[in-house]
Amino acid sequence: MTVFDRNPVPGGMLTLGIPSFRLEKDVVNAEIEVLREMGVHFQCGVEIGKDLTIDQLREQGYKGFYLAIGAQKSAPIGVPGEELSGVYGGVDFLRKVNLGKKPRIGKKCAVIGGGNVAMDVCRTAIRLGAKDTYIIYRRSQAEMPADAEEVAEAMEEGVQFRFLTAPVEILGTDGKVTGIRVERMVLGEPDEKGRRKPVGTGEFETLAVDSVIGAIGQTVDWGTLDTGALTTTKKGTAEADALTYQTAQPDIFVGGDCYTGPKFAIDAIAAGKEAAISLHRYVHPGQTLTAGRDRRVYKALDKEHVLIETADFDKDHRQMPGYNAAKAKTFSDARVTFTEEQVKKEASRCLGCGVSVVDANRCIGCGVCTTRCEFDAIYLRRDHPEATKMIRSEDKMKAILPYMVKRAARIKVKELRSKRS
Repeated sequence: MTVFDRNPVPGGMLTLGIPSFRLEKDVVNAEIEVLREMGVHFQCGVEIGKDLTIDQLREQGYKGFYLAIGAQKSAPIGVPGEELSGVYGGVDFLRKVNLGKKPRIGKKCAVIGGGNVAMDVCRTAIRLGAKDTYIIYRRSQAEMPADAEEVAEAMEEGVQFRFLTAPVEILGTDGKVTGIRVERMVLGEPDEKGRRKPVGTGEFETLAVDSVIGAIGQTVDWGTLDTGALTTTKKGTAEADALTYQTAQPDIFVGGDCYTGPKFAIDAIAAGKEAAISLHRYVHPGQTLTAGRDRRVYKALDKEHVLIETADFDKDHRQMPGYNAAKAKTFSDARVTFTEEQVKKEASRCLGCGVSVVDANRCIGCGVCTTRCEFDAIYLRRDHPEATKMIRSEDKMKAILPYMVKRAARIKVKELRSKRS
């Protein structure tokens, strides 16, 4: 098993796309070391398609490939002045910082966007010395896609939020950023996704800034990767089977952001687990990629619109981690672990999954799971009772013995026939 990475260090977005104050790098490095001990080889600084092709890897004996290149290209802001020195893409900016570099952002920095990447960028800018850091977001705070926890932490650290504000032009002198011109917005009619569309008011303002960082989205950069018959969507993501992650090029599988578009790290990790099952089966001829696989069709229970009494539902909120003020505005994670009391409260919460699907290929019907939920949300149902016969544990030998005798007899007959031949 070999992992090829064009970056100088392994770990992908966990290493280079998330600041240390959100995910300590020693945690990621420890996981990478576990993989090394398991026999995984990492070859960094190697770009597939440029330094080495997939065809060359096939010639070397590789039988299956998993593409997890992510969406590591920042989407352009799309306004005049974007070519000026001092303008950065969000993920490009975070990558440089995580590699130990210090992009020149000056004392005043404007960050365009309202997602988690924008929150990571503005908080990183503060740690690099920016005195005034602005978030320019064209909708209101209620529409921000960023986690409420991250927004609160950014506000606590002094980030200035300019809601209902959209960039119009990046201003500069002698090729360097000197300011950004923005327009005040109002929320109009909902778009096709139900979000109210921002509409310009014609009121403009100029903010004096030394740098502008765009964090309005990410795209997939396929580069010169030779993907054979693999096809992509209009958004540039790979097309593949939703269950097996196999592409139109049979020996190539995909997962993560290059397949789904930008999502959470845990989604990419889950895809990698499923793709590993597919790859294992693919490189061992004669196996099907789909048998026994769970499509994980999940529909959460909408507690707000159910036609039953919900007064007894567990509605406890998530426990929030503490905060170490001594680590504020540093690259160390300032969050502290739960107290014993918080752990007990969090563990006792009903997560309201809304659906529980049993893997029929692994469940033996013991029923132990039904005894663990205090809210009786887990139960067993026999869809085909006529196909099975329930037997008490103390009577199991009476039922098993006839089959044991028959099997032993068949084995003995087979041995005798093989000796005669």
